[in-house]
Order: sequence, then C-alpha cells, then structure tokens
Amino acid sequence: MNNEQKFLVESIIDDVARYIVEDEDATILDALNTVYNSQFYEKLMDLGTGIYYQSPAYCYELLKHELKYGKTI
Repeated sequence: MNNEQKFLVESIIDDVARYIVEDEDATILDALNTVYNSQFYEKLMDLGTGIYYQSPAYCYELLKHELKYGKTI
C-alpha cells in the first residue's frame, strides 16, 4: 500500500467512524470497533476492490448494509 492509498483508507475509516458516532450516538471507540471488525473493513483493505476510491458516504452505506443484513453488497 503506497502513501496515497494509506491516506485514503485512513480517511475513510475516520469518516465512517464519525458517521456512526453521529447516527448511532456511539462512542468513538465503539464506532472504530464496528469498522475494524467488519467485512467492509476487510474489503476496504483489499486494494483490488477499489473501495478506497469511493466516497466516505458511499462506504458508510456499504457498512450499514452489512450491519443490517449481515453481509456486504
């Protein structure tokens, strides 16, 4: 993972965690725990999926889908 990819991935994680805090009234630790223990995170870290090029809002929708239905799209 190069520096640009690392920056994009870290930015998405930060933003998605912030969305969880805002929408679910969760703590930042709980939000990060949700992100890091998700299938979404695994797919985000797999650079071949290209998810790290998507907007944080789109990524949050992917995570919400996983949390609701038990799997990512």
